[in-house]
Amino acid sequence: MQVLHDAPLAPLTTFRLGGPATRLVTATTDAEVVDVVREADANGTPLLVIGGGSNLVVGDKGFDGTALRIATRGFELVGTRLELAAGEVWTDAVARTVEAGLAGVECLAGIPGSAGATPIQNVGAYGQEVSSTITEVIAYDREAGETVTLTNAECGFSYRHSRFKADPERYVVLRVRFELQDAGGLSGPIRYAETARALGVEPGNRVPLGDARDTVLKLRAGKGMVLDSEDHDTWSAGSFFTNPILTATQFAAFHARVRERLGEGVEPPAYPAGDGHTKTSAAWLIDKAGFSKGYGTGPARISSKHTLALTNRGEATTEDLLALAREVVAGVREAFGITLVNEPVTVGVSL
Repeated sequence: MQVLHDAPLAPLTTFRLGGPATRLVTATTDAEVVDVVREADANGTPLLVIGGGSNLVVGDKGFDGTALRIATRGFELVGTRLELAAGEVWTDAVARTVEAGLAGVECLAGIPGSAGATPIQNVGAYGQEVSSTITEVIAYDREAGETVTLTNAECGFSYRHSRFKADPERYVVLRVRFELQDAGGLSGPIRYAETARALGVEPGNRVPLGDARDTVLKLRAGKGMVLDSEDHDTWSAGSFFTNPILTATQFAAFHARVRERLGEGVEPPAYPAGDGHTKTSAAWLIDKAGFSKGYGTGPARISSKHTLALTNRGEATTEDLLALAREVVAGVREAFGITLVNEPVTVGVSL
């Protein structure tokens, strides 16, 4: 277990932003993770848990407390059952499941971050979400002072949300268990239209696992969503805003604003989201509100490849990033009456 004081946090985030932590502890076993958490709780010390840092916006003043970097390792595959330690690199784990010929997470390839973060956000992309394959999450319950095992149902998964995100101070994820599928080397049904088009198949068809993974990686790379230290479009947290989910009344009001602003023939993206709700596209809202790819003149700008990513062009501060985010939120609200919600977790700052 490594302990550093006044340690910079920016190198631990994909934004490469943020000030130092009073104390940074890197834990390589579950026992070390639990010990650090218990110590912080016993002493009343603020605690920041860091995995891959791909969903984190740290304020320029840093974090006054203990930052716990989870660097545990463990990939155990028995049949179709997979258990990952929280510190496992997610995209590497996906690659290994594809090599093993198992379906279920192949369309989540290229997503930066750690395995332990995936249930918190209910990570999803290109028609898959981890909630469809997670069976159990092993976590340290800070309230009960013990390690617990939560079933899929107990995790409270929904769109980019979970029990862990709803109560972020309570649980520290240690391990995640999945049930994958042996489909004879084929992927799960391709559910995302863009992926199906790129693969040249109809939605619902299956393709070789490697083809599905490679296609998703190409699609993500084209949007600056695969980490590359030389490409500032990837100095981001990926999608900075979640896709809004609207009630029928909210969608009707939004639809009216679209017609008023863009013309009678324009139809906004609309996808069924259950219980009479409709999901629309944050990227579409941002673009139609006047924030195109590459928008901005300062050190923080919208990605040149995707309107949903806010990026650090190399010399940005967290305040530069937040100023851009606030500008986008205000512009979309004024144009369409919808308030975008940030997807990354903010530390010491807020929109």
